[in-house]
Amino acid sequence: MRTNQHGELIYDQADLVNLLMKGHELTKLTGLLTEGINVEDMAHVLENVPAFVAYDQMCQDDLTTEAYDHRCQDIWFMPDEYKNLDIAEYVLGLCQTDAELQRVGEELLLFQERDLFNLLRYLKYLVDVMTTNNLIWGVGRGSSTASYVLYLLGVHRINSMYYELDPREFLR
Repeated sequence: MRTNQHGELIYDQADLVNLLMKGHELTKLTGLLTEGINVEDMAHVLENVPAFVAYDQMCQDDLTTEAYDHRCQDIWFMPDEYKNLDIAEYVLGLCQTDAELQRVGEELLLFQERDLFNLLRYLKYLVDVMTTNNLIWGVGRGSSTASYVLYLLGVHRINSMYYELDPREFLR
């Protein structure tokens, strides 16, 4: 096994066979598969390993951080109802005043400029799962508390409008 610049494990066929022979469950592994793996020969092994990503030209070591982030977002587990959620409409619907609508509109433009709507959808999903399962998370930390959108989604509990925090502090 080797790792790429982003710390992801890259497995070849010998790595998978060795792990199997040592009694490891491949279903608990995540990483990339090298081009050298004969998928037909390994089909019985790989059919239950959804966390693996095919190692192709996009997964080379010279992958930029931005391209790496986009590739990772493409394989996030998220139910279709969240993948298809109009996150802008959802968050705007949570606003109760004109000032909130103005602030959320400005922030959504900043998120859109950075192609982060999928991240907002995932955060909505994550908060829903944590709430449903009675999991506890912090009240807020660092520059994320400057985002009113994240406050409305329940990611943190700091009302950035009340404290007049600039959302650009979060999205710089």
